[in-house]
Amino acid sequence: MIFGTRAVIETIKSGKTIERIFLQKDLKNDLTKELTDMLRGSMVTVSKVPVEKLNRLTRKNHQGVVAFASPIDFVTLHNIVANSYENGLAPLVLILDRVTDVRNFGAICRSAECAGVNGIVIPSKGGAMINSDAVKTSAGAMNYLSICKEDSLTHSVKYLKDSGFQIVACTEKTEKTVFEADLSVPTAIIMGSEEDGISEELLSVADEKLKIPIIGNIDSLNVSVAAGVILFESVRQRS
Repeated sequence: MIFGTRAVIETIKSGKTIERIFLQKDLKNDLTKELTDMLRGSMVTVSKVPVEKLNRLTRKNHQGVVAFASPIDFVTLHNIVANSYENGLAPLVLILDRVTDVRNFGAICRSAECAGVNGIVIPSKGGAMINSDAVKTSAGAMNYLSICKEDSLTHSVKYLKDSGFQIVACTEKTEKTVFEADLSVPTAIIMGSEEDGISEELLSVADEKLKIPIIGNIDSLNVSVAAGVILFESVRQRS
């Protein structure tokens, strides 16, 4: 957490990735204008909040501005693709469509690292904030993963297709199971949000729609558990 207008401005100038900024409502001064001008056109999530919200975040002199910097460095999707092919193995990439729960995200990262995933793609907006809780839940796995933030997951999927990946959507809106598909080839797996699953736009560009068979009374799995199931089915096939 970074607080104070000048401290936040200098952090942005340093190139550090900012996850989210909380800005006091109706705050107007030269430094605040400088900050808002810097953020114009950026993908940083800015929330205008009452001063009471900022006071709950920190008791220090925040000057109406509190920011959260990412604890990790992001990579480009091009680098993920290039590096994954260079190791001579069929690459495996995970795409997370609006997974917002920090602990789910951390748990998915832990499973992904254990499964040898080459990279994780997340949206620039609408995903979980990558903070210390996420890193802790991942058991440190985030330090070993290549994570990419993309403005458009649809464009990312099309780029992966052009790069030789099959696109697999993990969804209950299908009959084919994850155990019936070939996951040993270059594959990008899409996991959807906790609320409404994978968006229709991404479902429409998937090559395969696969479900995890459920025999109990509850008709769906937690997204982090579901990710673990399909990732390790891929590991089984590749072994």
